[in-house]
Amino acid sequence: MNVWLMALVLLLTTVAAVATVVMIVRDQSPPGDPYFLLLGLLLVALLVQLVVGLVSLAGTDADVEGVTFVAYLVTAVLVVPVGAALALVERNRWGTGVLLVALATVAAMQLRLDSLWSGAGA
Repeated sequence: MNVWLMALVLLLTTVAAVATVVMIVRDQSPPGDPYFLLLGLLLVALLVQLVVGLVSLAGTDADVEGVTFVAYLVTAVLVVPVGAALALVERNRWGTGVLLVALATVAAMQLRLDSLWSGAGA
């Protein structure tokens, strides 16, 4: 598992989460285009992580739960667009809050992916 890629995903997730909290406090909803550009960058990073993770899983001899690892990789990619879609449908503070929950989910999934890759979690 690529540590730098995971760090990039966590950095983008943190920046988006901070921007989301600022939008919630200022009651700015729905989010604007620069915010969705940030989410797009996060989604691209997650897609790259999915591909790199699958290639790494295929080439490793480590004791990694493959199905669980792939499920976390795929779900992390799906959470961001679903959260963004819900924020666009629910055009108020709660919709933006859903985005914050989606970003927290992505961060938690990154930590779980790391523990699965290192063999600590089962």
